[in-house]
Amino acid sequence: MLAIVGINAENVRTISLDEAIIEARTNSVDAAVALNELRTAYWTYRTYRADLLPEINFKATAPSYRKSYSTYQSNDGSYSFVRNNLLQMNGELSIDQNIWLTGGTLSLNTSIDFLKQLDGTKYNRFMSIPIALTLSQPIFGVNHIKWERKIEPVRYSEAKAAFMSATEQVAMTTIRLYFSLLLSKENVGIATQNLINAEKLYEVAKAKREMGQISKNDLLQLELNLLNAKSKSTECESDYKSAMFQLRTFLGIEEEVILEPVVPEDTPHALISYEDVIEKAHRNNSFAKNIRRRQLEADYSVAKAKGDQRQITLFAQIGYTGTADKLGAAYDRLKDNQVVEVGFKVPILDWGKRRGKVKVSESNRDVVMSRLRKEQMDFDQDIFMLVERFNNQQKQVEISLRADAIAQRRYETNIETFLIGKISTLDLNDSQISKDESRQAYINQLHLYWNYYYQLRSVALWDFSSNSGIEADIDAIVKR
Repeated sequence: MLAIVGINAENVRTISLDEAIIEARTNSVDAAVALNELRTAYWTYRTYRADLLPEINFKATAPSYRKSYSTYQSNDGSYSFVRNNLLQMNGELSIDQNIWLTGGTLSLNTSIDFLKQLDGTKYNRFMSIPIALTLSQPIFGVNHIKWERKIEPVRYSEAKAAFMSATEQVAMTTIRLYFSLLLSKENVGIATQNLINAEKLYEVAKAKREMGQISKNDLLQLELNLLNAKSKSTECESDYKSAMFQLRTFLGIEEEVILEPVVPEDTPHALISYEDVIEKAHRNNSFAKNIRRRQLEADYSVAKAKGDQRQITLFAQIGYTGTADKLGAAYDRLKDNQVVEVGFKVPILDWGKRRGKVKVSESNRDVVMSRLRKEQMDFDQDIFMLVERFNNQQKQVEISLRADAIAQRRYETNIETFLIGKISTLDLNDSQISKDESRQAYINQLHLYWNYYYQLRSVALWDFSSNSGIEADIDAIVKR
C-alpha cells in the first residue's frame, strides 16, 4: 500500500486498463457528448427519410369573421362602398408526396368551404372540392430532392463512423489518464523506497563516520540525499492525488474510492502493414465519408447556382367542385375544376450577376477539391507515420522492460556493495537514478504503445487483435 494519508483499504479498488476503458465508454462525459452528436445525426437522417414519404396534412380556418367595407364598381363605372358582414370556415385534407425523380410535389386534396352572410339577404353557401390532384413542378431548376438523396446518406454514414471513432478517442483519453495515474503510483513507490533506503544508508553512514571509514563529504552527501528523498516523496504523493482525481472524475467514480491501477501485462501483438490500414481507413473512417460529402456539396452548390439562372414553375390541378346552399347538395352536380399555370422568371439584363454566381460556385468547388486532395495526402501520411511508430514501439517496450529489470538488479547490488564500502556514494546515486529512470521509461513506453494501438483502431475502425471490424448497433444505441 502506498504511503498516502487517509487511505482506507475498504475503499481501494483495483482497476485494469481494459476495465477503465469499458467504464469510460459508458460513464464519461466525452462518451455522452459523442452519443448526443450521434442522436442529432440520427434524427436529422430520420427527418430526411420522412421527407421522401407521403405526408398527410389537415389545415382549417374555423372561423373567420369579417365586418368591414370594401369597394364595389357599378356597371356605369362608378364606385361605392359595400358593407360586408360574414362568417367563413374552411377545411382541407391533403396527401402530399415529393417526387424524387423531378423534384416536384404531387398532392391529392379534398376541401370544403362555408360562407354565412349575416346582413341584408342572409344566406349560407357551401363549396366543395371532393377530390383534386395538384402538381407543382419546377422546370430547369435544381432538383433538391435528388441531391439530398445523394448527400444525406453519406452524411449519416459519416456521423456513424465519427461516433465509432469518438468511442476510440474516449479510450485514448482513458489511456492517457490511466498511465498518468500509473506513472504517479510508480513514482510514489519509487520515492517511498528511495526514502527508506536513504534513511537506512544515512544511519549506516553515521556509524561508519564515527569509525572513520567514510569521509565527512560522503556523510553530507547521504544526508542531502535523505532530504531530497523526503522532498521527492511529498511531491510524488501530491502528483498521485491529482492524477487520481482526474481519472476518477473522467470515469464518473465516487470521490471516496481509491483507484489502484495495475501495469498491463498483456499487450496486443500484431505486425500491421500500411497498405492494410490505409485500405480499411479509406473504407471505414469518417474522414473518407467527409471527403465524399464535401465533394457532393460543392457539386450541389454549382448545380443550384446554374438552376437559379432562370425560374420556371408548372402548376396544374384537375378535380371536381360543387356549390350549394346546403352541405349535402354541395356534393351533387359536380363540375370540372381545372387549373394550369406556367410561371417563369428569366433575367433579360442582370449585368452578369447570375453568371457571376455560377463562376463563384465553380471556383469555390475547385478550392474545395484542392483542399480535399491536400487533406487526403496528409491523412495518408499520418497513417503511414502511425503504423511505423506502432511497429517500432513493440520493440521499444521489450527493450525498456529488459532495461528496467537490469537497472533494478544493479541498484540492489550497489546497495549491498556500498554497505561493505566498495563503491562511493556517487556510484550509488548513479545506479538509483538509472533504476528510477528505467522504471519510468518502461511505463512511458507502455503508454505510447497502447496510445498508438488505439489510434490505429480509431482511424481504421478495426480491431487488429481479433482481426474484425469495430461495429455497433446504432439504432439500439440512440434509442436507449
